[in-house]
Amino acid sequence: EAERRVAAIGERVASQVDLERLLGIAGEAPPLPAAQAPPALPRPELRIAVARDRAFSFYYPDDLEALAEAGAAVVEVDLVRDRALPAVDGLFIGGGFPEIFMGELEANRSMRDSVRDAIEDGLPAYAECGGLMYLARSLTWKGRTCAMAGVIPGDVLMHDKPVGRGYVKLSETADAPWPRSREPAREICAHEFHYSTLQNLPPGGAYAYRVLRGHGIDGEHDGLVHKNLLASYTHLRSVPGNNWAGRFAAFVRARRAETQVKERKAS
Repeated sequence: EAERRVAAIGERVASQVDLERLLGIAGEAPPLPAAQAPPALPRPELRIAVARDRAFSFYYPDDLEALAEAGAAVVEVDLVRDRALPAVDGLFIGGGFPEIFMGELEANRSMRDSVRDAIEDGLPAYAECGGLMYLARSLTWKGRTCAMAGVIPGDVLMHDKPVGRGYVKLSETADAPWPRSREPAREICAHEFHYSTLQNLPPGGAYAYRVLRGHGIDGEHDGLVHKNLLASYTHLRSVPGNNWAGRFAAFVRARRAETQVKERKAS
């Protein structure tokens, strides 16, 4: 079957593309420049835990590379099996399918307590979509409800159809916690894809973003801010003009410096 499909694709390309002309153009191309070694990464000065397991697997490799370029060592953690967070300076929980593994996530109470206590103690954290769902009080899917980490004072409900799907545009609010660049503020272009809503939130919460296009948390806001946590349905990309990885690393670095000063004064 695979050979048949490949042959059919080959016939379709051959019937619509002048292969001899294409090869001729390719032969006229100048040689490629000599490969250069990539620039050396800075020595890691930060340790940022990244949830990488069956429930949380949606990450862009170049975003994780951008964290490394910003001086962070990525420390992978398994929120399903590990019992507690390791000693880290920050936490990133990306997207995934926590609803499929919500029973196992609920059963791992020691990790849920570890994550909640760390964030409540001021650990800088960033959560996208599935990560937001994990940090909520509970998750309900197909008539079943499981307890989650309980950092966010709201409950996640899964729906049969997508609630937010496609490209989004955001503008940052004054509550956005990460340090800004010297460049003028611009709209943030990103994307979302979620079947869930975050319900029962108390009024008056702080949000990092105003939604110009898309749904976010409530159709108007996204990026819930709690202490040093930013949790959103939006998936960001670390690109020129929106280097979120560098900004998050700078935020983690600043919070760590503040903690170190407090500890010295206390001693």
